[in-house]
Amino acid sequence: MTHPRAPRRMPSLVIPLAALLVVLPSGPLSGSIAGSLGEFGDDEAPIEVTRATLERWVDTRRLISEEKRDWAEGRALLEDRVALVKREIETLRTKIDEARGTVGESDKKRVELQSEVEGLRTTSEALLATIVELETRAKALLPRLPAPLQERVSITSQRIPADPSDTKVSLSERFLNVLAILNESDKFNREVKLALEVRELPDGSSMEVSTLYVGVGQAYYASAKGSAAGYGTPTADGWSWTPADDAAPAILAAIAVFQNEKPAAFVSLPLIVDAAERSAR
Repeated sequence: MTHPRAPRRMPSLVIPLAALLVVLPSGPLSGSIAGSLGEFGDDEAPIEVTRATLERWVDTRRLISEEKRDWAEGRALLEDRVALVKREIETLRTKIDEARGTVGESDKKRVELQSEVEGLRTTSEALLATIVELETRAKALLPRLPAPLQERVSITSQRIPADPSDTKVSLSERFLNVLAILNESDKFNREVKLALEVRELPDGSSMEVSTLYVGVGQAYYASAKGSAAGYGTPTADGWSWTPADDAAPAILAAIAVFQNEKPAAFVSLPLIVDAAERSAR
């Protein structure tokens, strides 16, 4: 006796899967899932196919979420960069405006400096003409200076340019050289100086004498024993010495008073004043 065939039992996955298809959103993915299930029929869809399809759907949703998150982060970053660039542009505009103002001030300052330079150039030319004249007169004065004073200013006088138009000495240094000579001369002229010198006598012999300089215009000399004496005055070619042996006692007396070897006293000494020479000065 044949028994009737028992009806085939439906897989338990059908109901949950049907419920899943109901909640899935419409679109290509839902169509893909439905298509995949349709190939096997309601009673033959394997669990592996369903799982793979669900995994693809989950991955797709995850990728969409990541893309949205990345886009949001990228957008925020771009907005920050745009804001930063805008601030930099404003800063640059401010600096450009300040630079324009500075350029205007610089142009004004440049015009003022050019005017000042022109004034300094004119003054420099006038000073150059003045120092050339002063150096010429200082050179002419050197032979008139007493020997001790000439020795004192020898280094400074050598700094005076031989050719004023061809020299590397600065204008300020040239003025200082002339002023140094004049200052030393003025100081010497206000003092009485005693110096030991070798004087050439009229007979051609030489003798050591003591020379008493009274400023830069007069001097008296005498040997230690008074055998030779005389006086001197400056000339354009140097000092001129005139023998005056008979004045030896008076000159020696003046030297003794100067050295505090004798009490102060009036001493009569010869004095020569060249009126013609003084008027020529």
